[in-house]
Amino acid sequence: MRVSEAMSRQVRTVEMDDTVQTIKLIFDNADFHHLLVVEAGRLMGVISDRDLLRAVSPYVNSPAERPRDLQTLHRKAHQIMTRHPITVSPADPLSAAVEPLLERRVSALPVIDGDWKLHGILTWRDALRAGAGRWGWGAP
Repeated sequence: MRVSEAMSRQVRTVEMDDTVQTIKLIFDNADFHHLLVVEAGRLMGVISDRDLLRAVSPYVNSPAERPRDLQTLHRKAHQIMTRHPITVSPADPLSAAVEPLLERRVSALPVIDGDWKLHGILTWRDALRAGAGRWGWGAP
């Protein structure tokens, strides 16, 4: 099985200069955990919901909120993203893509071609779902 058969093609992207406030709104209204940062259609980085938690002051929207806490919402995507993420190709075998998920302890891999053009994202859930269907563990 190839990565292209297991990956999610529906990805949500943001641009380098989108604010943390925008990113927070997206995550607050979504059921996914990763945003891909693109510029001119090419992958530049990844932002996870954990990256967002580290970037936003825990005092935002609390009685202890101060102006400096709100300033964390004005940071830009390029300031909090993971640069040079581990990636896979759509043509890679799924078994080869699972290795970095486990060894590097990442939960998602952007799927790109040789020109860094984005094709999708492969999460550990996608890989598990594909394996479950392939080995008869349940519905894919």
